[in-house]
Amino acid sequence: MNGRKAVIALLLVPVLLLFGCGSATELPDEPYAAVPYQLFPAPEDAYVGDTMPFVTDDGMLELYYLYDTDHNGQGYHPIYRYRTDDLVGYEDLGMALNYGLMSEPDPALGTGSVMKDQEGLYHLFYTGHNDTGNGGMGRECVMHATSPDRETWTKHPEDTFFAPENYSHDDFRDPEVFWMEQDGCYWMLIAARDNALGGVVAKYTSDNLTDWNFEGPIYAPMAQYMLECPDLFCINDTWYLTYSWDCVTYYAIGESMNGPFTAPPDNILDGKGLMEGNGFVFYAAKTAQMGDQTYLCGWLGRAGLSSDSGFYQWAGNVLNHQLVQHEDKTLGVTAPESYADYFTKSKEFKAVKKEGTVKIGKNAVTLSAKEDETALADMGTRPASMLLECDVTLDGDGCVGFAFGGSESDPSYTALCLDAERDLLHYEGGSIQDIDTIDPVALTKFDFEPGTTHHVKLVCENEIVVLYIDETKALSSRITHSIDGAHIGLFSDDCGAEFTNITMQLPE
Repeated sequence: MNGRKAVIALLLVPVLLLFGCGSATELPDEPYAAVPYQLFPAPEDAYVGDTMPFVTDDGMLELYYLYDTDHNGQGYHPIYRYRTDDLVGYEDLGMALNYGLMSEPDPALGTGSVMKDQEGLYHLFYTGHNDTGNGGMGRECVMHATSPDRETWTKHPEDTFFAPENYSHDDFRDPEVFWMEQDGCYWMLIAARDNALGGVVAKYTSDNLTDWNFEGPIYAPMAQYMLECPDLFCINDTWYLTYSWDCVTYYAIGESMNGPFTAPPDNILDGKGLMEGNGFVFYAAKTAQMGDQTYLCGWLGRAGLSSDSGFYQWAGNVLNHQLVQHEDKTLGVTAPESYADYFTKSKEFKAVKKEGTVKIGKNAVTLSAKEDETALADMGTRPASMLLECDVTLDGDGCVGFAFGGSESDPSYTALCLDAERDLLHYEGGSIQDIDTIDPVALTKFDFEPGTTHHVKLVCENEIVVLYIDETKALSSRITHSIDGAHIGLFSDDCGAEFTNITMQLPE
């Protein structure tokens, strides 16, 4: 070999190590700075509780919500409002409706709905909650306010009503009101508790939005204590009913607007927490139809107990999914389509081997891990705001996914898991080495088949990380181990995996 060829060969060695066989072991830390929440807003020093989406005539989404703090007094949960035209960037419009006095039925406000009647007047139906019991009538009731412009609201206490006979008078909340064209009248759905059937969605009808007729339960699965925040909507002539309990948003499918409604075998679209009262992964979601898309608008609970534990308390940040109707009429979720117009700046793909058998190609990583082994590739510092997409193929019943950590200040990695052994997506802050010994805490079911390729989107904004797979499921998490300069990587445990077509997009 002559001298010139020898120099060229030596220059190629580090390039091959970095992008070919993946033998290099370090990518340097890059600067990291948290960003203002554009996708997942929350008020300063407060939290977003149950949402009440309303789409205006000009296509804007006004997202009314229960305003929660860590220092609620005797009066709490006033209704506040955001506005957005694309689910990217929200205008904070402040308070829409305040709570009442302790002598009134609504010293605490609960969930409801905003609608426009046939004459153009706006109505806000909401829950009044008073722990004194309202003189024996019950702690909860349905209340009514109106507005000509959605700026100034007038309460109508004379329209207040309580639960009917044979229903719990302390569990009567979350009115969802809309005009039902097929029925020629207004409908109200209420989360109620029948003394015999348990939690039900009760139906009322009205011609004038003042006088309501009780029509009985429209859905009574005899499964949950309550069916909170009910919502009814139609996609391509199929009717769907969403409701929430057990820290989870569920759905059922109906043959008509009156049902009967049947829950599919897996009727959870996002994560489920396993700790009672502290597993609010995605809760109280209601729908908004913008253009030809339907969005499921809820919230991701705030972290509790400890960081990255998978335990989430009530109220947190806005979280919206785009609904997808499958051929069998079941629903799935994916990232809102407007995110593609937000994440438009490409980030160069880089990766290095950190552990095990790793091969790195062009926008691709192949990992191979035998039983009780782990393979890991590092892709460098995770940007504060990022959309990562890739195709993932597993060759066995192991566990693969995304790793967070590996920075100079914190070399350990935690794992966001696509777990084919247990057919789950899950995250609970455990290290990659401990995956096999930790029981999943925040999880959702997903059926994996060896050799099947799955398309994955990972939406990241500060500590919030939402994983979408195959336009079917989401798993939303708060991963503090992914911020402050932490790296993002890919791993496999007890199996082989291929990550291909890897792209990373940032906001401009």
